[in-house]
Amino acid sequence: MAAEKVIGYARTSTVEQAAGFEAQVRELEAVGATKIFKEQVSSVSHRAQLDALIDFVREGDTVIVTKLDRLARSMRDLLEIVAQIEKKGAGLRILAMNLDTTTATGKLMLNVLGSVAEFERSMMLERQAVGIAKAKAEGKYRGRQPTARRQAGQVEALLEQGLGPVDIARKLGIARSSVYRIAEKAIHERKAKKQLLIEEI
Repeated sequence: MAAEKVIGYARTSTVEQAAGFEAQVRELEAVGATKIFKEQVSSVSHRAQLDALIDFVREGDTVIVTKLDRLARSMRDLLEIVAQIEKKGAGLRILAMNLDTTTATGKLMLNVLGSVAEFERSMMLERQAVGIAKAKAEGKYRGRQPTARRQAGQVEALLEQGLGPVDIARKLGIARSSVYRIAEKAIHERKAKKQLLIEEI
């Protein structure tokens, strides 16, 4: 039978300082991580190294992260990740929360957190439904904005902040070709508006 391993996961977004990334790695090594999966990617993007970690772990192993937000984008995301880790027969420790799913107390904490997250989601959906009903009654409801339009708005905002197409693609989890297409369309629209203003003058 293979020896049990302590496996670390370190993540920062592409815009965070390298020092914070190195600090995570040092902290994971200090608590005995013999292998550390590392990546610099936004939590909303595909996390290839996290997938690799879950594929790598075996029964009896312990996965360690420094903080909750390094691992999961939401409580629902955390519960899904924990389920995948436990399916492999491994456990999870979150150092900042002193949470260890291999202990009875850790399992209880996780269940409480999951219940709170589900309650908050139910309340949010209820408030959303009330807001939509009110907007419909007042004739102000326009429905959900199409995904492509939301992406275009995000891309244009990030371009104005000075981010390059590659960084924007990573941050939003979309293809670089989509960023270039949206940027090109925005430039054409600005030129068309400028030409229209000139003609009106």
